[in-house]
Amino acid sequence: MHQTTHSLQGCHVMAKPSSSKCNIDCHYCFYLEKSHLYPDADRQSYMSVETLELYIQQHIAAQKTQQVVFAWQGGEPTLLGVAFFEKAIEFQRKYQQGKQIINTIQTNGLLIDEGWCQFLKRHQFLVGISIDGPKELHDVYRKTRAGKPTHDKVIAAITQLKHHHIEFNTLTVVSDANVKHPEEVYHYLKSLGSQHMQFIPLVERAATQATENGLTLLHPQSIEKAAVTSWSVNPDHYGLFMSAIFHHWVRKDIGRVWVQLFENTFALTCDQPAQLCVFAPTCGSAFALESNGDLYACDHYVYPEFKLGNIHQSDINTLNHSDDNKHFAQQKQRSLPRDCQQCAYLSLCNGGCPKHRFALSQAAKPEQNYLCAGYKTFFAYSAPYLSLMKQLYLDGHPPAAIMEIIARKEQQPK
Repeated sequence: MHQTTHSLQGCHVMAKPSSSKCNIDCHYCFYLEKSHLYPDADRQSYMSVETLELYIQQHIAAQKTQQVVFAWQGGEPTLLGVAFFEKAIEFQRKYQQGKQIINTIQTNGLLIDEGWCQFLKRHQFLVGISIDGPKELHDVYRKTRAGKPTHDKVIAAITQLKHHHIEFNTLTVVSDANVKHPEEVYHYLKSLGSQHMQFIPLVERAATQATENGLTLLHPQSIEKAAVTSWSVNPDHYGLFMSAIFHHWVRKDIGRVWVQLFENTFALTCDQPAQLCVFAPTCGSAFALESNGDLYACDHYVYPEFKLGNIHQSDINTLNHSDDNKHFAQQKQRSLPRDCQQCAYLSLCNGGCPKHRFALSQAAKPEQNYLCAGYKTFFAYSAPYLSLMKQLYLDGHPPAAIMEIIARKEQQPK
């Protein structure tokens, strides 16, 4: 899940109380490999009560606003059981200091049952469910450790959540398996009752790469084969995927369905701050917290060189304002290639996530965002619509009025 942007006045923490442990074995999961960071059995255990309390106390204290968001992810966070999260609620109340506490949890849904639903409803958790589309698309990569499909169990979880009137959103990984079925995926998610959707492009580097002077070398004609795994999304296909969904959304679903990329692009079109870290001018202050208290600069940079510290030795607020975090934040602009600086869509993209800057630029350097072509396709297609929505907004009309304008225009005889 992409993280929201934060200034150095506050921070976002993606807490991973189960570390990389999960009860399914998604073929494309980038976080399963993080188990190698903690090879000792005792460090592989779930988050302790002591670390949990320290995290909650520090996270609340680090926020300068009255609203504090706790984002629980993994691995699979429900593996810790309801009792762990009951304890979390207890600590949140202990250190609340009059602030509003919001809890979100991202889950594969397999453990969601009556007990979980009662807990989630009682404490008003916002639940994110991972689902990649209809059964034949979802089950390509999202399988159990025994290689069995998981789609039906995810649907059972969604049915439970709806029965208990628990708010949920869907997170869909866009891979080579579903990228050519945008309308099918979108309408299927709508049929499940999803009104908040995230579409995350799957970009995973291949294990072996040629290097020279420490730089990864990618041949422009073999970027897909040499640079990324076979299940990663093709940039052009990703751009068409998001454009096809936008085509339906802008005509039928504005104000009814919230699509993260669309809302973020509209905000930037209206000269508002980015809602997603990948499109913000700088990184930083969007952390990943491992189960033992290690705090990393970003969920995509959980590597030893990007560890800011451990909350048992230094508090989150101090690490947030540390020189290491500031340096990490500034690197995004410092590494921005000339192609991006001259691009018409720079204000909408800001070079994307630095983790994806490994494609060859026009200067023949591995510095361009792998998804660049896809971003350009989507920005070009959506720009006229979003510009009109912005004008409607500035004129005092709801942006959703564009749906009626489009309908009238398309009904006119050609």
